Amino acid sequence: MRALLVANPAATTTSARTRDVLTHALASEMKLEAVTTEYRGHARDLGRRAAHEGLDLVVALGGDGTVNEVVNGLLHEGPDPERLPRLAVVPGGSTNVFARALGLPNDAVEATGALLDALREQRERIVGLGLAAGTPGTEDESVPARWFTFCAGFGFDAGVVGRVEQQRERGKRSTHALYVRQLVRQFWDEPNRRHGTVTLERPGADPVTDLVLSIVCNTSPWTFLGNRPLYASPEASFDTALDVLALNRLSTPAVARYATQLLTSTPERGPHGKHAVSLHDLTDFTLHSKVPLPFQMDGDHLGLRTSVRFTGVRRALRVIV
Repeated sequence: MRALLVANPAATTTSARTRDVLTHALASEMKLEAVTTEYRGHARDLGRRAAHEGLDLVVALGGDGTVNEVVNGLLHEGPDPERLPRLAVVPGGSTNVFARALGLPNDAVEATGALLDALREQRERIVGLGLAAGTPGTEDESVPARWFTFCAGFGFDAGVVGRVEQQRERGKRSTHALYVRQLVRQFWDEPNRRHGTVTLERPGADPVTDLVLSIVCNTSPWTFLGNRPLYASPEASFDTALDVLALNRLSTPAVARYATQLLTSTPERGPHGKHAVSLHDLTDFTLHSKVPLPFQMDGDHLGLRTSVRFTGVRRALRVIV
């Protein structure tokens, strides 16, 4: 088996020693090339190279951002599960939503052992992914398409992600407490929390207007707070298209209610109420905003957008589980 290990040296929860141990463990079972990423987008370039060279497997060692880059490299010319290299993930970030949603251990050493067992037993699955692109006929139409593995956000939650990234650039560690603090600050600074600017449009249905928060989920759970899974869209699955949780009001009482529902959410029940909109298994829809809003995918802040077109693609990539 010809494999490529893509390792992010800045991954939050892995050290150089850990990476060396994992590399040796994997190299004992396959013909392995290990590359440490050196710049933003390097993992994407490596994934694209692996697809062109026809490798059997790409192992992403890092957080969700590293995984996202590798996936976008692998699918640079579109999804083809039977031809493209398989993807394996060894979690090394602070949250690791994609790996944990696949049922993998959150510890890098345990995940490596599980990966080697899965390869010996030939355990794999084909997962669906989300694709986001600029909307034709809008000022964002030239924005290139980009794949995401577990979630995207347009508006409030993307603003929180942007704030966290700013704090990390200032040297703060990526912790769950950091996210909570930035969420509170984003709430008090949010100018549109009572009158949303986002409209969701989809074929064959009336538009959903005045949205403040819009979370697009490709799987469930949406994220983790420590070891607690949070279910924004409990029905979301790697086997279906995309789900959406949207809110049209973020007043203080509404935030308290929906935050409590999210913290107590289960695989059977997520946030709900008169200000919540839940949509399941959407293959094609667009989010438009009257003003530029923050946009994020897989926890990576991508700047401001006014319109994003989403496509849910079933059976996009083979993953080792």
